[in-house]
Amino acid sequence: MQELKLKRVYRHFKGDHYLVEDLAKHSETGETYVIYRKLYGDGSLWIRPLAMFLEEVDREKYPDCPQQYRFQLLDIPSVKDL
Repeated sequence: MQELKLKRVYRHFKGDHYLVEDLAKHSETGETYVIYRKLYGDGSLWIRPLAMFLEEVDREKYPDCPQQYRFQLLDIPSVKDL
């Protein structure tokens, strides 16, 4: 399983990009949730259980998906290094 990195950009296996803002705990269950922001459209905030955010793509449902994980960390180089 991959490790979540805060304040980093991830690509959803369907192609859109998201910024992981923070983690939060459910007040009754204690389950950890990822708070992330769409990097397109209205830039709204979303939440998803941490385990679901980090899980692998369902190969039975999406056999041709080239990405291993539902959300894949992107390595975005700085323009100063170009």
